[in-house]
Amino acid sequence: MPIISFYQTMTKKERYERFMAYFQEAMPEANTELHYQNPFQLLCAVMLSAQCTDKRVNMVTPALFEAYPTPQAMSAATKEDVLHYVKSVSYPNSKAEHLVQMAQLLIEKHKGEVPADFDALVALPGVGRKTANVMLSVAWGEARMAVDTHVFRVSHRIGLVSDKCTTPYAVEMELVKNIPDELIPRAHHWLILHGRYVCKSQKPKCEECGIKAFCKEGSKR
Repeated sequence: MPIISFYQTMTKKERYERFMAYFQEAMPEANTELHYQNPFQLLCAVMLSAQCTDKRVNMVTPALFEAYPTPQAMSAATKEDVLHYVKSVSYPNSKAEHLVQMAQLLIEKHKGEVPADFDALVALPGVGRKTANVMLSVAWGEARMAVDTHVFRVSHRIGLVSDKCTTPYAVEMELVKNIPDELIPRAHHWLILHGRYVCKSQKPKCEECGIKAFCKEGSKR
C-alpha cells in the first residue's frame, strides 16, 4: 500500500491554519526588504524590482532618490538622466522611461501624490496589478495579495493553491479567499521571504523548512 503523508490527511482549512500559525510565530513582523521613506520612493523601488532582486534595487535607489527626491524632481528629468542611476537593474531602459512618465502623471493628475487607489495606480506607466497591490498593502496596510514569482511558486509548492490556479490572478484570488484580511499583508511577505531564503526555485532547503511536514512537496522528501 502507498504511504499516506501527513499532508494528504489534512483539509485545505487545516493546511492554511498551520501555515498561518507557523509564520505568525516564526516571522511575526514580516515586511518588504526594499528601502524607502515614503510612498513615492516605495513606488519607484517596486517598479525597479520587477524581475530584479531587492538587493540590487537597494543598491541603486539611494543615489536615485538623492537626485530625484520628489515626483516634481523626477518629472523634470529625461529618460537618459534616470537611466544613469538605474542601468544596473533589469530592463533599465523601459524602467527609466516609466519612472519619468509615472512622475509626470503624478504631477498632472494627482498633485504630486501617489494615489492610494487601485485603479489610479494601474493607470500609471509601468504599474501593473502586482505593483499596485504591493503599494496598497505595504504603504497603506490594505488586504491586498501581490503575486510575484516567489508567491506563485511557493503557494503551489506547499499546497495552498491547486494546480488549476495557473495565473497570478487565480493564485491571488485563492489566497485572499482563505487568509483573513488582517493577515494578508504579512502573508504576502511570508511567502516571498520563504521563497527567497528557504523554498528556493532550484534548490529548496527542505531540511531547514519549518513547514515541511505539511508541505505538498516537502512531505514527499
